[in-house]
Amino acid sequence: MNGDFLEELRRYGPDSTAPTMSLRQAKEYCSRLARSHYENFSVATLLLPRRLVPHFHHVYAYCRWADDLGDETAGGEEAIRLLRWWREELLRCYEGTPQHPVMIALRETIRRFDIPPRPFLDLLLAFEQDQTVKRYDTFAQLCDYCRCSADPVGRLVLHLCESFDDRRAALSDQVCTGLQLANFWQDVGRDMDIGRVYLPAEDRRHFGYADADLEARRFTPAFAELMRFEVDRARGMFLEGSALLPLLPHEVQADIELFIRGGLAILRKVEEAGYDVWKGRPKLSKVDKAKLIGSVLLRKLGF
Repeated sequence: MNGDFLEELRRYGPDSTAPTMSLRQAKEYCSRLARSHYENFSVATLLLPRRLVPHFHHVYAYCRWADDLGDETAGGEEAIRLLRWWREELLRCYEGTPQHPVMIALRETIRRFDIPPRPFLDLLLAFEQDQTVKRYDTFAQLCDYCRCSADPVGRLVLHLCESFDDRRAALSDQVCTGLQLANFWQDVGRDMDIGRVYLPAEDRRHFGYADADLEARRFTPAFAELMRFEVDRARGMFLEGSALLPLLPHEVQADIELFIRGGLAILRKVEEAGYDVWKGRPKLSKVDKAKLIGSVLLRKLGF
């Protein structure tokens, strides 16, 4: 468990006795939280318009707390109890009486961009599902999970960019599901460590990768073909979703392009490892990330 988060939970959780923060203090809290966590890509890169950065921090802080309530606590029924408390805090935010520092800041963002509660609530459904569903039989089931675990984030970004409509949302879903799948294929071993398997059973059967091989973490020709198939399928989602870019305001296109390129780069790392994700976790180095940012920045500047 994350000791830092458990301390935050004691301070600001359901049994908190901390005084209610001012809006300024709450915004500073979200900013510190966002800047202190490692991600494959920063929540607010140098390419993001400065006026949007605080609002991205507020949304990120909500997602970070929800994720940690699911993964950094005792799990099971206790995690579900805490996630339901977090849902109540969100509804309090929409009612205009927020108490948690994240919700105090998020209230400003929700009002400024007229964000509906659905994407926030869907994320909580995914984190609750993590407590009870550890494996997926079909790819359709996995995509349904991504509909709640990943797609709401893209829809929130569309609201922050004041660009939400059905067409953009559908393309955003392709990008976000692609990102989620790229992370799954990067983290096959890490997920197994916590008892989760995202490789659909129907795909494992199709390629002849036996359950016994999975449990033993054996790298076989069947596993390599399975991973090749999954990587290609995720790449297809990125390529389809990239049609979103010209439909966005010019000032945010580069930031969204960076996420797409980053997801594709992760898939390339899996390929370069020969699909042997049991041997080690393929990941982007600082140099890889700098090159991605540089290439997108040069493109933004017209070079």
